[in-house]
Amino acid sequence: MGEHVADVPGRPDWGLLRGMVTDLQKATRSLPELQQRMLSLSGTAWSPDGMIKAVVGPRGHLLELDIDPRVLRQPNSKALSAAIVQTVRAAVEEVGKQSQELLSGSLPGDLMSLGDTDMKTFVGSHDADVRVRAEDRDE
Repeated sequence: MGEHVADVPGRPDWGLLRGMVTDLQKATRSLPELQQRMLSLSGTAWSPDGMIKAVVGPRGHLLELDIDPRVLRQPNSKALSAAIVQTVRAAVEEVGKQSQELLSGSLPGDLMSLGDTDMKTFVGSHDADVRVRAEDRDE
């Protein structure tokens, strides 16, 4: 006779459901502020030699690229290209980390994983990695 409603098979745990609804309501109320904060993020990275600086916006799009003129004294287009890609990728990873932290602190854990998509992995990943994972799923 001392059974709780949640302990009865087939009966929903109303307390758990209320908690989930409360979390969802809190998250949706804060979405406009979260969106503004997400849009203000940027990632900055420097190449290991300090000759290249890349700044990306919240979605990883390149906003600024500064190349020290000394790089052009000994031109090597392949090395320069590789250094630029590496530096931009590091900036994208930086803004991805910031996005993950912001989302983790703002959204309930249940919303961070929807279906096959883990938002933490998606937001914190470089496009090349997302593409590789998508290709792996298709095989």
